[in-house]
Amino acid sequence: MLQNQEKVMASGGEVMKNKQVILKHFIDGAPKESDMVVKTSSISLKVEPGSNGVVVKNLYLSCDPYIGSRMKKFEHPDFSSFKPDSPLEGFGVAKVVDSGHPDFKKGDLVWGTVGWEEYSVIENPEKLFKIHHTDVPLSYYTGILGMPGITAWAGFYEVAAPKKGEYVFVSAAAGAVGQLVGQFAKLMGCYVVGSAGSKEKVEILKNKLGFDDAFNYKKENDLDAALKRCFPEGIDIYFDNVGGKMLDAVLLNMRLKGRIAVCGMISQYNLSQHEGVHNLMNTLIKRIRMEGFVVFDYFPQYSKFLEVVLPLIREGKIVYLEDITEGLENAPAALVGLYSGRNIGKQVVLVARE
Repeated sequence: MLQNQEKVMASGGEVMKNKQVILKHFIDGAPKESDMVVKTSSISLKVEPGSNGVVVKNLYLSCDPYIGSRMKKFEHPDFSSFKPDSPLEGFGVAKVVDSGHPDFKKGDLVWGTVGWEEYSVIENPEKLFKIHHTDVPLSYYTGILGMPGITAWAGFYEVAAPKKGEYVFVSAAAGAVGQLVGQFAKLMGCYVVGSAGSKEKVEILKNKLGFDDAFNYKKENDLDAALKRCFPEGIDIYFDNVGGKMLDAVLLNMRLKGRIAVCGMISQYNLSQHEGVHNLMNTLIKRIRMEGFVVFDYFPQYSKFLEVVLPLIREGKIVYLEDITEGLENAPAALVGLYSGRNIGKQVVLVARE
């Protein structure tokens, strides 16, 4: 996606220093700050003559769990590893500084995949979303109005197919996606419980985000017992962000014809040997539908998503928690913190103000 910068330099134009977060080597296990290094290179702010690409100034970067997975060496038809000695990539909000593409002009605000750097050259800007609504914080386009927002919307409404009054459980409920799923469920009249990894997050779920109940999974010796305490009548919908032992316990507590939307499995991402799931017999006995989904499949419905979510934000019917780290040089620490649950809400890195 990101064009070779030496090639761009040859096109002339204003040359700027460009701070970048570089992957030093492929990793095993969870990312560490020492796996990344912040370096400064140079970049031309003009696109090469005849190019359809754009040059953007990055304003906000999104820290997401999948970034750690792409720091490992693997082969997959839909996803690729990062390359050592190259910048990381991820979703971000940016401003166009030069364009060779007819649909983008200097000054346009966009969100999509950019480099973890101050400026990026993007060869395929067709994959960028132009930002038309600026009456909400721009950082929201890394979260509630960006990839995590569409993920929550698609996973809950399209995959889980909720009905009013159902019992909904959300894991990693204080994170970028989980906090929205819980609020969508409450707006539908569902009973909602979330799990999180600290007392502070549990209080936020109950007091700020409107969950009916919540528990700290790190303090529960028996997840099955915790779920039976919160759902004495069982669970209709489980929005799974963590997999592993939590998924196994949920399978014991699902109701007849329940649905499990598998969004992520952060508990498994950094294990060399994935944990097994032992209670799958319940999918048969209880006729449970369990479906994994990937947000990219729902990007074509982005305008439909905005029609639903923008009014909810403007009317104060939904809130969004952000954890903003300032400075590109602090991006590695912000990313690493995701895997220990250090952040509260959506982890964002502020690279530059407009």
